[in-house]
Amino acid sequence: MSWLKRQRKASRAEKTGLATFLAAILLSCTSSPQLANLPLALFLLICLAAPFFPRSSFFLPVVWRGRPDSRGIALTFDDGPFPASTPIILELLARYRLPATFFVVGKHAEAHPELIAAILAQGHTIGNHSLRHDNLLMLRKGEAIEADIARTQEILGQMGVRPLFFRPPIGITSPRLQSPLASQNMQAMTFSSRIFDHGNRRIHNFASRVLRQVNPGDILLLHDNPPLTEDQRKYWQEELEQLFAHFAREKKVVPLAELIGQPVMLQVK
Repeated sequence: MSWLKRQRKASRAEKTGLATFLAAILLSCTSSPQLANLPLALFLLICLAAPFFPRSSFFLPVVWRGRPDSRGIALTFDDGPFPASTPIILELLARYRLPATFFVVGKHAEAHPELIAAILAQGHTIGNHSLRHDNLLMLRKGEAIEADIARTQEILGQMGVRPLFFRPPIGITSPRLQSPLASQNMQAMTFSSRIFDHGNRRIHNFASRVLRQVNPGDILLLHDNPPLTEDQRKYWQEELEQLFAHFAREKKVVPLAELIGQPVMLQVK
């Protein structure tokens, strides 16, 4: 069944909303009609909280980890590309023969097409991570969200690639995201493992923190951002190499497409 056909099904939010409405009607007919406010209040709280849980498929389907039988993990890098950090990541990935997916920001990609070309030349895949990494994007109108995603798709299309997945900034979703993704024949993807590195600002014991929590089937969120200082950059590079060396020895890393059982992007002319 295609993604567009799946989109026509009622979301969990719609089903829950209908059940909530029916429960409120039934409670309003009891001897304590004020109880009808309880399911309505609970539904409102769920609607407010759900977008902030990256694993939530409350408003729309979200891919956040591999298939149930997956034994490997997938590496994903957000926010780039950056001249000061992306080449370092690419060199280490090549040295240890690890595949990765880069969820790129449209404006960064537009400014550094040579880095997009380098990512693709090494056989890695690319996802859409919004045009400017606006942390408030999911609070914008649906038209603004659609324009943001479409413009990023246009930029990447000019570089020969069409992502099939969109990762919203900081993993926050929205009921307004469903229609823009459907119009682009895309899906939402978040992650199942992260270390809250704040864009490579918190890199102390980076490798060991990742290894303590990553599990088979995980989509691991890392960042492409360059650390703030030269000393931090060197430390981050050492930690990244330690992490990649471990993954290479354990043969844990697989392409994201293999982990989830479907393509991540398409090559276009």
